[in-house]
Amino acid sequence: MLYVRLFLLIWPVFVFGCSPRSANLTLPLEPPTAFSSHASHAPSERWWTAFGDARMDSLIDRALQSNFNLETAWHRLRSAQAVVDREGAGRFPTLEVSGRGEVQRPDSENNAQIRLGITSEYEIDLWGRIRSGVDAARYRMRATEADYQTAALSLSAEVVRTYFQLMEAQSQHELFEHQIETNQQVLSLIRARFGSGQIRSVDILRQRQLIESTREQQIATESRIEVLEHQLAVLSGYAPQDGIAYTHRALPDLPPLPDTGLPVELIQRRPDVKRAYNLLLAADRDVAVAISNRYPRLSLTALASGDDRGGLFKDWVGNLIGNLLLPVIDGGERGAEVRRNQANKSAQLSAYGQTVLTAFAEVENALIQEQKQVERIASLEAQVALVRQTYDQLRLEYLNGISDYLDVLTALTNEQRLRRALISAKFDLLEFRIALYRALAGGFEIARNNING
Repeated sequence: MLYVRLFLLIWPVFVFGCSPRSANLTLPLEPPTAFSSHASHAPSERWWTAFGDARMDSLIDRALQSNFNLETAWHRLRSAQAVVDREGAGRFPTLEVSGRGEVQRPDSENNAQIRLGITSEYEIDLWGRIRSGVDAARYRMRATEADYQTAALSLSAEVVRTYFQLMEAQSQHELFEHQIETNQQVLSLIRARFGSGQIRSVDILRQRQLIESTREQQIATESRIEVLEHQLAVLSGYAPQDGIAYTHRALPDLPPLPDTGLPVELIQRRPDVKRAYNLLLAADRDVAVAISNRYPRLSLTALASGDDRGGLFKDWVGNLIGNLLLPVIDGGERGAEVRRNQANKSAQLSAYGQTVLTAFAEVENALIQEQKQVERIASLEAQVALVRQTYDQLRLEYLNGISDYLDVLTALTNEQRLRRALISAKFDLLEFRIALYRALAGGFEIARNNING
């Protein structure tokens, strides 16, 4: 028993005596000093609240708690945490207890014997192999945690995008109703002029065709509205047939431009960049493990046993055994494993650099797209005003017998097309802002997010 106690006293010295060293890993590119646009409005972690829509906020809150894809990512994170715990178990000694009972015949006074044994094993981590393996598992767990944050960020962006798509479709449907009503009024006017012999019957046919074309687009929009309602239901954890009917609301105005911060801050904030960096660190520790596997291993085994012949386990026998395992010939297997892990580390370094570049590009793309979309909307609004003036003038000339009906029809069709395009353009502007928020956003706290490590 003395050996066991001695072993339990000295093993921490070996655990902390040989710690692995991490390589100095740096970003394989120089980040820019600033982004092309700046603002003073700092974005919130819950960036969607900037739109000021309480109904949308509640949908996102439910989605973050009930979406099955996000729940899948959560369980992957729990699994990764368990891997860290499993790998970390190798840093501690194992302790096993065995017992054996024996009854001898013929009967005698001491015909029953009980033997008890205790075995403890511990590998001394001379070269940091176990520690490096634990670190690699921990970095992979952090990468999985970043995956979870990315999934939550993507889910929130998808809910916001689908919600605004639904609002855009409802606005289009309302516009189609108004345009059908306008087209029917024009048809009544044409029929009155046809009755007095002032126009040809083909003008009536053209106007009727315009009405049916508008109705066809309205029907397609009705289908789109229901599909979007189903999508919102599924994203929020509802069955599609249990989807909530949403009353029409106009698309919101664009919130103030958020502050983009510095590119170096973006690297520290974005979960996909964190994921790539942690995978790089894990690959670096894998190299350390592979190198350590080429060196000798030293383990200790402590044995203690006793029986009850002289009383209740009064007589114990103990042994402390040292085991040394030295690789000699392996056909180059361990060397090849080192090279494989070094190549994987280089690949992860390149992947990290590409992820950072993509993050910078997504911010810049969203900024320029939003800027140009604002200009495009201004152009569309000017076109709508001009084509409306053109239609009013041609309609007046048509009623006075100066212009042909085809000119009026062309102007009317152009106006209605531009008004629909304007609604779509306003949704596109919101979509570009969603992309900007997503490009700038970091992780945010979720109620179930309580992983340690």
